Amino acid sequence: MSWQPEIEELQRRRRLAEVCGGTEAVAKHHAAGRKTVRERIDALLDPRSFREVGKLAGRGTYDAAGQLTKFEPAPYVMGLGRMNGRPVAVGGEDYTIRAGTGFGSDRRKGGQGGFIEDLAYEYRIPLINLIEGTGGTVNTARRKGYTVVPGYGQDGFERSVDLMGIVPVISAVMGTVAGGPSARAILSHWSIMIKGKSQIFAAGPPVVERAFGNKLTKEELGGSAIAADTAGTIDNVAIDEADCLDQIRRFLSYMPQNVWELPPRTPCSDPTDRCEDALASIVPRSARAAYNMKKLVQMVVDQGSMFEIQPTFGRALITALARMNGYPVGIVANNPMVGGIMDYKAARKQGHFLELCDMFNIPIIFFADIPGLMVGAESEADAIMREGVRTRYIGLQLNVPVFTIMVRKCYGVAGGGVIDRRGLNFKIAWPSAHWGSLPLEGGVKAAYRREIENAPDPALREKEIEEELRQYGSPFRTAEAFAIEDMIDPRETRPYLCDFIGALQGRLATQLGPRLKAGVRP
Repeated sequence: MSWQPEIEELQRRRRLAEVCGGTEAVAKHHAAGRKTVRERIDALLDPRSFREVGKLAGRGTYDAAGQLTKFEPAPYVMGLGRMNGRPVAVGGEDYTIRAGTGFGSDRRKGGQGGFIEDLAYEYRIPLINLIEGTGGTVNTARRKGYTVVPGYGQDGFERSVDLMGIVPVISAVMGTVAGGPSARAILSHWSIMIKGKSQIFAAGPPVVERAFGNKLTKEELGGSAIAADTAGTIDNVAIDEADCLDQIRRFLSYMPQNVWELPPRTPCSDPTDRCEDALASIVPRSARAAYNMKKLVQMVVDQGSMFEIQPTFGRALITALARMNGYPVGIVANNPMVGGIMDYKAARKQGHFLELCDMFNIPIIFFADIPGLMVGAESEADAIMREGVRTRYIGLQLNVPVFTIMVRKCYGVAGGGVIDRRGLNFKIAWPSAHWGSLPLEGGVKAAYRREIENAPDPALREKEIEEELRQYGSPFRTAEAFAIEDMIDPRETRPYLCDFIGALQGRLATQLGPRLKAGVRP
């Protein structure tokens, strides 16, 4: 006896699921410039690699004979796929079905916990969340007959937190996101949204207007100008959906499958002995003059390998993933184009990026030109000391090797945060570098105030003391004392680092696994 009728019914239900929210709903979604979640998954993964799970989940309507007459798929699509040949767990809300809200099953497919997170956890593979949903709804009370406590049910944030310690988690905000799904976007190692198409907030404009009387558009409340540029809630911004998916693929290319594996090395055609003559003159002789730190870094790392993280937030600091001879590295570089001084946003940015690199065994290279912490009443109100010390605290708990390239300035509490005091303490200076507790300008007047005031010509005496101390501040004198480990021609930076990055790979292999850290951050 054949089971062909049941097999045909199975295929029919699969076809019904592929219709998403129906022809009209899909057309409306496309008219808004958005792809369906199924189209996004197909565009993201390797061709024909998606193995969907739970395709038949949803709500069915039956006639008196028990025959299915209508089917509404569950508003979440998920499963196993491959990206550049590597297995990944991927899922996202189907916004064409009731705006991606849950369908009330005891076991969630994903979106807020559920099977997709368990799959990533149990198989130790990266998780990619394609988020476009608004979470819970007030009509849940009518459906259930009672109100529910936040975080109720079988699936909560517990697995989301577990995942943050073992596999790369990527969240892409693909449309309007609020409530639980917005929290899910934050519980990731890297996040991205689409300019003009994505918004994220704790609650949408109607709730804000009811609470405060402020009438705002979705873009004003949670568009990329707020979420990425101002608040740093989301890391990167894409120009469109295709760019978003491309950035996801690129970010994941630097990541291992989990914390028990090394980051993947890629073939490298860029010579390790490449020396860029422009590095010899890129730093101006004037300590106040700016220069292009991004260009400097790009001349050192593998060509075309620099992928900036949070480029529009905390712009006094550059954080990026890159490669040296094919090996992934994390870049932390001060940005003199916007002053380079560490404000509270740059401090938060640095701390988060250091933890990301440490979690996934990616060595860190500091390119230091740091005048210190931002000062002033506004900065103190922003808790700059707490933020700066917290960042330094994170740096002192790193397990990965750290290199410090002293490009120019390195002063104060913020300057101390680029030094690997727990590890090899490897500091490599350029001839343009200088350092100390605080810069001479202003520092001399504070330390020698009485002597300067009592001099016949205070201004002349101040300049004399500055010149004397400037001579002591020569990097050659520090190198003579081995107080810096090496001083190099800037053009030698790439070959120098490539040698050491290659040599430390064996060390990385000895420290695989989750990072367990004690203590309470300041």
